[in-house]
Amino acid sequence: MRIALLGYGRMGKAIEQEAIKRDHTISFIIDQDNRADLAKVSPENTDAIIEFTHPDSFFTNFRETLKLGVPVVSGTTGWYDQMEQVKAEVAEAGTGFMFGSNFSIGVNVLFKVNQQLAQLMNRYSDYDVFIEEQHHRYKADGPSGTAHSLAQQVIDHLDRKTAVSDADLRTRPPKPEELSVGFIRAGEIPGKHTVTYTSDIDTISISHNAFNRRGFALGAVVAAEWMNGKTGFYEFADIF
Repeated sequence: MRIALLGYGRMGKAIEQEAIKRDHTISFIIDQDNRADLAKVSPENTDAIIEFTHPDSFFTNFRETLKLGVPVVSGTTGWYDQMEQVKAEVAEAGTGFMFGSNFSIGVNVLFKVNQQLAQLMNRYSDYDVFIEEQHHRYKADGPSGTAHSLAQQVIDHLDRKTAVSDADLRTRPPKPEELSVGFIRAGEIPGKHTVTYTSDIDTISISHNAFNRRGFALGAVVAAEWMNGKTGFYEFADIF
């Protein structure tokens, strides 16, 4: 495949390495210094675009790539509150778009386990639940998109939790129906996510701890392979 990289930070460079290992060609590398080159991307020279940029620039990048007629894989988070708008624009453009709050295969296994555990714990009301995540100090959004995905899965399957609460807990305690989501930003942590159920007698936890960025990069390349020639709106979990 011919893959264009939109965003050439740490993740972009890791994705480049994994794509080349899988015998793909990098057709374009587009970053802040050469954004005008994005207009050169077309189905004649590129089979997929992988976009890992910044939440503040997501919608600008998203709308520009929609015009190109090339399937897009996006790892940028921080826009999920406008999910329906993105779906509508993808449908109108008639192109292909896949997003993922986390492209690690291990994290997507965690997603499945998280849903099953929430269903099981629904019958044990003595247990409260919280989510915590850790990332490197350069990450722009918090809590992470992965933490939000884990939280939504809990809310979907655990009747006693109906809403997420994070930053506002600095000034008040959580309500019983709120799911507390905490985050840490420090050093070079690639990413760690933990879901914990706790009672007055014991604790149950599930977690995923990334050792490096390779798993995320590999997943993004696998997503681009899966999206080759496709149209429509997808989530990375759809691959599984």
